[in-house]
Order: sequence, then structure tokens, then C-alpha cells
Amino acid sequence: MRPPSGGRLRKAMKQDRQEQEDPAALAGFNAVLGALESPFRRLERVLILKGRRGERFHEIRQAARRAGVPVLEADGERLARLAGSARHQGVVALASSAAYTPLEDLIASCREGGWLILLDQVEDPRNLGAVIRTAAAVGARGVVIPEHRSAGLGPGASRSAAGALAIVPVARCRNIADLLGDLKEEGFWAAGLDQAGEAAWDRVDYPEKLALVVGGEARGLRPRVRKACDTLVSIPLSAGVESLNLSVAAAVILYEALRQSRCR
Repeated sequence: MRPPSGGRLRKAMKQDRQEQEDPAALAGFNAVLGALESPFRRLERVLILKGRRGERFHEIRQAARRAGVPVLEADGERLARLAGSARHQGVVALASSAAYTPLEDLIASCREGGWLILLDQVEDPRNLGAVIRTAAAVGARGVVIPEHRSAGLGPGASRSAAGALAIVPVARCRNIADLLGDLKEEGFWAAGLDQAGEAAWDRVDYPEKLALVVGGEARGLRPRVRKACDTLVSIPLSAGVESLNLSVAAAVILYEALRQSRCR
């Protein structure tokens, strides 16, 4: 086999550098198709396993054509490297940094009401994805994460979200505590999830403009974030159980808020 010519070699090297610099890779049919159909995601290109055909791959190609996103073929090793896992189903999409919705736009979408979920240093991408999936299920307006010390919209979060990134916009902020101050000026009421919270989850009246704040896996809510909340909500647990998974706890609160909104 002839080695690639100088021009082809430089093009391949440039493509490899671009892929290494991409902040997010989405893997699997649901994640990629959802991103192609979402107004909140911008993709650079889609890579499909060489030689793969079939209905689902045709659907991906058609969606990419409608979105104006180029489709390339790649070998399995390359797809696994980009996805961070061999469980990519033969399709990977590379997203640009425009995957995040501008924070100002997300807040503006809640002027008449809506729920925002603020994640304070949630570092496990699977938890981030699970929260995004729950947010889509209850009709929340969006999720906000800090720019630093937080999981991002990589393949792990995308897989856990199971296509919900096509529905729920995700924005980034510099600081969750400062953002809470700004949201209060916009009429939001902030409830922080804290096992030591004084308010039981089913004894709280959740308003139409709700900012639900969920702490990270290791430390929960940080002191300054906890202080910025209007109330701290707890979920009682049976003896011997220290805590709920944060995405499960968020789901408990959000479904109670949904129940209340339907009874108004």
C-alpha cells in the first residue's frame, strides 16, 4: 500500500488535531440523531464506521444532510478513541464549543416562568446526563453548570442523557452562587438540595420560577451556594442509607414540582 501523499498526510494530521481539540464527542444513534435535529447543538462532522449500511445509518446520513453536517467514514479504533468507549454503535459526532446555549438566552426564555436546574460541581458525566434526561422528562427550561470543576457535554453525559440534549439546553456560568443572585433579581426562587435541609421535599410550595440547586458527588452544596438558596430541601431516608444519587434526588423534587403545577 502506498503511503499517503504529502497533501493527504497533512490533511489527516490536521483532522486528528482538530478532533483532539473538540470539547465534545457524541456517540450512539440516539445521541447523534438528537444532536443533528436539535437547534441547541452545532456539529462539525459525523463519523460512521466504514462499510456500515442499514436503516439507522441511512437515517443518520439523511439528518446530517438536512443539517448541513459532513459525514465521513472511519475505522472502529478511531471511533472508540473519539468516543472514549467501544460502545459507540458505529457512529460518532464531533461537536463544537457552540454546544452550550448562551446563559443570557436561557434566562430570557424563563421570563414568564420555568424551572432551571443548577449543578454545583457535579463531576460525573453520567450524573450530568441523567439530570438532563430528567429535565427533559418534566419540561424544565434548562440546566446550568459552572465553567470549571464540572462534567461537560462529552460522550459520557450524552449517553446518559439518551437524546435529551436535543430537548434541554445546557448553559455555563462562572459561579453558581453569583448566578443565584442574578436569578433572584429575575424573580426566581432558589431551592437547594441538602440532606440537612430544614424543609421536607413534600412540604415545600414550588413556584413557577424555580431554580433547583444540586450539589456535587463529593461535598454536596458548597457553603456560599447553600447560603444563597432561599431554602434547603431534604429527602428523608431509611436507616442505613446515607444519601440518594444526586440525579435521583433531583428527579424526586422536580416531579413534586410538576405535580403541584398540575394541581394549580
